[in-house]
Amino acid sequence: MAGMGSELESEVRELVTTVLTRMLDGPTADPSPVDPVPADPGGRIAIGADHGGFELKQDIKAKLVDAGWTVEDCGTDDTSACDYPTLAHSVARQVAMGRCIAGIMIDGAGIGSAMAANKVPRVRAAACYDLSTARNSREHNRANVLTLGAGLTGAALAWQIVQEWLGTPWGSGRHHRRVALIDEIEATYSRSDA
Repeated sequence: MAGMGSELESEVRELVTTVLTRMLDGPTADPSPVDPVPADPGGRIAIGADHGGFELKQDIKAKLVDAGWTVEDCGTDDTSACDYPTLAHSVARQVAMGRCIAGIMIDGAGIGSAMAANKVPRVRAAACYDLSTARNSREHNRANVLTLGAGLTGAALAWQIVQEWLGTPWGSGRHHRRVALIDEIEATYSRSDA
């Protein structure tokens, strides 16, 4: 970890310790150690965007605050060119470390940010383009990070997607086994011998 900032190094060590402890303790009754997103405002949400999603991020951030959420802005702070993987990692890390109950990341299409965020253990990021994908990602897949494509989704629809996503509870039941299988795949590749 040479060259990492001391805060980032500490966060990485904490995350590795959490993952290893979970693996050594065996499976839990709940497939996700990250708390589900509550339907009612009041929790902390991480939000980030690259330069292409900056304006939409600002709009959604203001609406979240107006709705009663606490927002952790992970950047970017303007429309200067920047790299979405770095920002998606920052949002995902806030969720994985338990500092935020959910994350929202916005780039041009939402796909690359979902890929980057899903590299972080304990994160299930979903790129959503309509109310159905927002609902499905929460109810069936227990997504804890939402990614949006500012180049594909207008501001009004994006806000509706955010509201639907935050308002949809985890379905559990028949979906529980499948989410547990997703977590098992993650655990397999988190081991050093995989």
